[in-house]
Amino acid sequence: MPALGLLLAAGCFSCKHTEKTLPVVSTEIVQRDEVEIYGEYVGRVRAHRSVEVRARVEGYLEKMLFEEGSQVTKNQLLFVINPDQYKAKVDKARAQLKKDEAQEMKAKRDLERIRPLHEQNAASQLDLDNAVAAYETAVASVAMSKADLAQAELELSFTTVKAPISGHISESQVDLGTLVGPGAKSLLATIVESDTVRIDFSMTALDYLKSKERNVDLGQQDESRSWQPYVTITLADNTVYLHKGMVDFAEPEVDPKTGTFSVRAQMPNPEREILPGQFTKVKVLLDVIENATVVPTKAVIIEKGGAYIYVMRRDSTVEKRFIELGPELENRTVVERGLLPNEEIVTEGFHKLSPGMKVRIDNAIKENDPDDAPAPIEK
Repeated sequence: MPALGLLLAAGCFSCKHTEKTLPVVSTEIVQRDEVEIYGEYVGRVRAHRSVEVRARVEGYLEKMLFEEGSQVTKNQLLFVINPDQYKAKVDKARAQLKKDEAQEMKAKRDLERIRPLHEQNAASQLDLDNAVAAYETAVASVAMSKADLAQAELELSFTTVKAPISGHISESQVDLGTLVGPGAKSLLATIVESDTVRIDFSMTALDYLKSKERNVDLGQQDESRSWQPYVTITLADNTVYLHKGMVDFAEPEVDPKTGTFSVRAQMPNPEREILPGQFTKVKVLLDVIENATVVPTKAVIIEKGGAYIYVMRRDSTVEKRFIELGPELENRTVVERGLLPNEEIVTEGFHKLSPGMKVRIDNAIKENDPDDAPAPIEK
């Protein structure tokens, strides 16, 4: 009996020793997930609208009625140009109109007096023709004077410069007392509407082809799709901007010099965190793959023969399984073919393995342990 006990003890020791010498790996269960595919580009921000405020008549700048850099509203009075000469033109045009209207009334009375006389042969045809011509000339003069008065009043209205849109106004480009207008400096200020901004960026012809393969028409929303190609941007401090934008325009042709086409997105900017003119990183959602088979990128080994991954069998041995890869994003890779959901794959320690080898699973392996770190990707 003692001899038999020694033999059993020796056998157990041998089993434990063998188990300890097995390669130790870490594993994960293959999952299905919804995968979002993005494109990354460099974009430039511009205002939704930027309007130059210009003087439309010549004169000396008399008043500036806003605070530079402030918010102004549409039709708010901004500048006043000295109106004296334009008021004088209005008064002159109004007086001329009254004179011409008096001439018209006289010519009309003359015509009304001569026409019955002509019918009674008491006035010649020449007299009638002259009366008709005088009346028609007077009517034309009245019409011309009305046009002159309207023009004078329009020019007078231009001496008060109002905001064409709502937005933030720049600093004044001229000082009070400066001669402004058509014959002088006409730019007074600029108003920028930046509650909504536009993001301009360029995509390649290859991006376009890929988007068509995914049934995505950039610049056009498809209500039948559960997602839309929205845009996110990164601010100067490398934080992701809170609001999302939408692609609303794509150039219909590719620039042959650059091989790219222009794309535009609109994005809300209620707090004016984004300033027109700045550059930014743009991410565009190009596709959403539903029920995709996803594995950690670190579990994939790539060599000349293709990409493969080690799959656990029920008898604790590993199988070298060649797979077809899809898009890679961050630390995950989509597997198009070769794996099924709920299969168990090796994620750590695969550099020690060969097909059919028996292994011991220990999912407490630390990724930073140099002894258990994954081997470099083979190429």
